[in-house]
Amino acid sequence: MSIRQITIIGTGLIGGSFALALRKRKFAGRIVGCDRESALAKAKECGAIEQGFYEPADAVRGSQLVVLATPVLGIIDLIGRLGPSLAPTILMTDVGSTKAAIAQQAANVFGESAKHRFLAGHPMAGKENSGVEFADADLFQGAVWFLTPLAEQNLHDEAFAEFLGWIDQIGARVAALSPEKHDRLCGWVSQVPQMISTALAAALVEEFGEDSPLLAAGGRALREMTRIAASPYSMWRDIAISNKNNLEDALLKVEQRLAHIRENLTTKQLAEEFEVAHLLKKSVGKESTTTTPQRHRGTEKT
Repeated sequence: MSIRQITIIGTGLIGGSFALALRKRKFAGRIVGCDRESALAKAKECGAIEQGFYEPADAVRGSQLVVLATPVLGIIDLIGRLGPSLAPTILMTDVGSTKAAIAQQAANVFGESAKHRFLAGHPMAGKENSGVEFADADLFQGAVWFLTPLAEQNLHDEAFAEFLGWIDQIGARVAALSPEKHDRLCGWVSQVPQMISTALAAALVEEFGEDSPLLAAGGRALREMTRIAASPYSMWRDIAISNKNNLEDALLKVEQRLAHIRENLTTKQLAEEFEVAHLLKKSVGKESTTTTPQRHRGTEKT
């Protein structure tokens, strides 16, 4: 596949950053956007796209790669709307934060050809701010870009090679695992932190009022813990709905841990909790469990 034109549906933070990253790394083809008119105007102004369309069916014409960069439920809808009419030579991918429901939709829509036509992905990069005005050409530098292959999908397939090459060029590191393992993992490492940050920020506002200078008083620790509380509900709503079971399970276990700490503020068990927690920091620098396309074939089996 020779990528001469890319359509990005959803020219917000992630879609816009991907476009800017491609431009910075000298992608010579055309980048077309699809979004609301106001968003498209901003995307053109910052140089993320050359042309914009309001209708997805118009936006995908002439493209070899279609990137779905909307919230998760929008991605599921777009696969159903666009998939049946796409030429079999067009590769569709996504950047959704949950993967099992998206992978299932792709399998349903594309059938036996899904393994050649759809590649589910999730770059672990972002900001608490949304919109293309916050897009950054270096957003993916050093980030993990998860791929969750469909059944019998081979990441060495020629159809994926050029796209995976661009992921590498924009500075991301590919890791492959099954959609189910992805959703459980991201429930813990991405979604639980968001919910904890949201809960803490909301509790502080309720306790002290929205005009209290809490961030200045609390210092760096509080600012870091509540930074992502500014993230938009519109995105996290879809994540919570599509990964409800994993997120509920993880939140329950964290709630139980917090209850254990609350009940042992004056006992030795509090010290033991600190000791266990310190093990996480010690794990930094150990051998990475991520894989690259060159070392990976199909879905993770372990």
